[in-house]
Amino acid sequence: MNRALARLRTVADHLDARAASGPSAAAAPSGARGHTSSARAGLPTESRALVFSQVGAPDKVLSVKQVPLGPLGPDSVLLKLLAAPVNPADVNVIQGTYPIKPTFIEGIGAVGGNEGVGEVLATGSRVSTLKPGDWVIPLNRSFGLWQTHAHALASDLLKLPDISGVSPVLAATISVNPPTAYRMLKDFGELKPGDVILQNSANSGVGQAVIQLARAWGFKTVNVVRSRPNLDELVKQLKDLGADMVVTEEQLRLPETAKQIAALGPPPKLGLNGVGGKSATNLARLLGDHAYFVTYGGMSKEPVTLPTSLFIFKDLKCCGFWMNKWNLTHPLEAREAIFRDLFELVRQGKLQEPIHEKFSLTQRPERELVAAVSGSLDGFLKGKPVIVP
Repeated sequence: MNRALARLRTVADHLDARAASGPSAAAAPSGARGHTSSARAGLPTESRALVFSQVGAPDKVLSVKQVPLGPLGPDSVLLKLLAAPVNPADVNVIQGTYPIKPTFIEGIGAVGGNEGVGEVLATGSRVSTLKPGDWVIPLNRSFGLWQTHAHALASDLLKLPDISGVSPVLAATISVNPPTAYRMLKDFGELKPGDVILQNSANSGVGQAVIQLARAWGFKTVNVVRSRPNLDELVKQLKDLGADMVVTEEQLRLPETAKQIAALGPPPKLGLNGVGGKSATNLARLLGDHAYFVTYGGMSKEPVTLPTSLFIFKDLKCCGFWMNKWNLTHPLEAREAIFRDLFELVRQGKLQEPIHEKFSLTQRPERELVAAVSGSLDGFLKGKPVIVP
């Protein structure tokens, strides 16, 4: 079996099955495979999980199951999952439209969730890098984090640095959206304090992180959102995070909005697009000469269409960004450095939890959990759904 797929398994008995099929299995006594260096009574023997057995619409394929946890392997750890957000990419994986495909395990299916944080409860006999109480995040996507407990190879996990002052929700949402915002602000346009950034999807997880990082680093932000009944409430939330301007898609096209943007500072040097379609076109038109236009998402599912004049007369530079690819092309130490920077901003009060709503796997009925996932793309929620035990 391809190792990249095998690394995605989170149920211990299936991890053991994989080990048993490899050349090293014969050298490991069967008793050792069930040994834990921190064995104690009361460890869970099953996990409650939100799973799907085929790709499709989340409201059609998702269900809650009790997943058995087999014996803990010598190189594995037992995790208690503390929190896991529902991101657009998670829904795309369930739909079968994301580049990373789920791995289905017979009789179980695939556990949803690509981002989250867990606490180590017990470690296998050969694990020396982790100990009970450590908070960890998976190094690989499609780990399966919408569950209460899981087994994972220690080598597939990254121990979070100093987590003092960091909540489970913030730690659970630290590996995708804030690093995406961090890298786009660092890697495109050589921004300086006072520079202006334009972004759509400003109330998304990435958008909220962009606002806060920009404020911390001295940049100005113009933030575009869709019109909605509670618009005033949303505008206040984003301005409380540090947004300089918040406008609707309709307001973005008005001449007075262009004047307000011009009054903020120099012509915008960076545009961040998470929507596509007309929203992307209208955003790009307001960028200055030699600006960067970076696309990291496509919530509208419409293509990015830009006028030829922006390339000829403004020398617009269009790029794409995917955090997964960045992680694959940079050393682990570079990821750890990002987390250290982000957690320090948390401790300084400059980076807050995303606006969210918690959904407990053990307290909420299945229909509410499924609805939280299936409705997460409509853009008018109370906040990002976060799955908790």
